[in-house]
Amino acid sequence: MNLAIEKREEIHFPRQAPFARSFRSNCTSKNTAYTPRTKQSAMARPSYVVSMDSRVCVCMVGLPARGKTYIAQKICRYLKWLSIPTEVFNVGTYRRTHHDAHPTASFFDPKNSAGEKARREAAMAAVKDMVNWFNKGGVVGILDATNTTRERRQWIARLCKQANVQLMFVESVCEDEDLIMQNIMDVKLSSPDYSGQDPEEAARDFRERIKMYEAVYESIDEKELTYVKLVNVGSQVVINMIKDYLQSRIVYYLMNLHIKPRSIYLSRHGESQFNLEGKIGGDAPLSERGMIYAQRLPDIISSQIQPGEKLTVWTSTLRRTIQTAEGLPYRKLQWKALDELDAGVCDGLTYEEIEDKYPEDFAARDEDKYNYRYRGGESYRDVVVRLEPVMMELERQENVFIVCHQAILRCIYGYFLNIPQEELPFVDMPLHTVIKLTPKAYRCVEERISANIPAVSTHRAKGAPATFDKPAECEVKAN
Repeated sequence: MNLAIEKREEIHFPRQAPFARSFRSNCTSKNTAYTPRTKQSAMARPSYVVSMDSRVCVCMVGLPARGKTYIAQKICRYLKWLSIPTEVFNVGTYRRTHHDAHPTASFFDPKNSAGEKARREAAMAAVKDMVNWFNKGGVVGILDATNTTRERRQWIARLCKQANVQLMFVESVCEDEDLIMQNIMDVKLSSPDYSGQDPEEAARDFRERIKMYEAVYESIDEKELTYVKLVNVGSQVVINMIKDYLQSRIVYYLMNLHIKPRSIYLSRHGESQFNLEGKIGGDAPLSERGMIYAQRLPDIISSQIQPGEKLTVWTSTLRRTIQTAEGLPYRKLQWKALDELDAGVCDGLTYEEIEDKYPEDFAARDEDKYNYRYRGGESYRDVVVRLEPVMMELERQENVFIVCHQAILRCIYGYFLNIPQEELPFVDMPLHTVIKLTPKAYRCVEERISANIPAVSTHRAKGAPATFDKPAECEVKAN
């Protein structure tokens, strides 16, 4: 195994820091008198700069049903989440657009010259669009296709060299028949190639397609190329000729990734006393209705977990999440990094009080909520940085239930659903609701399970008034 990592000064990624200490050096502490800030100083900005020679094409390699598209989409979502301009160029999409949208297995027969010509044209169109995208400021382009022959990989290498783009291959090798069958079942239900077709017929045709590719498949072993080879869902990782920091970050992410089926469950803590009062932050206990949610939560979760399935519960270190998860009969872990977004000098205030005391800051946050940083506190961008090690560990896990806070869950939800940064701070995360996310190759399936327990709404749309009407008490009886 060869590993050569060269850090480039042109790329500066934020370090993982639970309290984002590197962000606070220019922020006033909670005990310091307020002084107005300029709009620029109140905003968090990306802490990396990318030079022209840092652009990377991540080229997928592998047989069908080995998780290539799943891995490609995961890399894309991860890098976009970190504010790195990234795009996937799926050769199959180009093929379906310009040729047969629902080809049979014979289309992929290496002896089918017309099919080979169509596939090559689709690959050329994808590479051409990717190069144009790089020239408009793109940083990481992901070429999602099989690329199973040395000839095809050398062709791609020549094109990337001409475009002054670094090339990094990612091959997924899987010899686990059960996992391959699971992937086939997923593909036949979600692949655009088989939309509207009989599932059993789709599965049969897809197996035939795999045989066509197996006839010419050459696993990557070219020593002169940069590549990562993931064997059996990451049980073995082979790394060759990694050249810079951005590539090494992608490798680190891939080493934490697996493609086994699993679900991620998300829930805010039960309604808290601060929620009832319209205050943000703090470490308030649960309200009466919040306690009832905590009592019902074990039944909700047990209805989702199959016999024999494992589940780990993650909470923040704040009282309201620990109280909410207390009755769950599963292994629990507390993460300081899952604590709510730090509101700094505004901690414990209502939005009305913030607008009254700090009107310029209130307006600035409304204008750019993702980048706005509370005085002595954090922005959503800062939260993403401190969540990165949590997400790395989450990618290593199977079923996990995360009980934490509104802003934190928005960032985690945005990661899995690929939510744009400008929309992420306004995603509705209602109280007393469990969100079930099941990652698939072409999508992430979402299901929301309401406990049907009344709670205040803490969702505030962009530009909405700062007023908060304290609700009348509702009687809710525990079952």
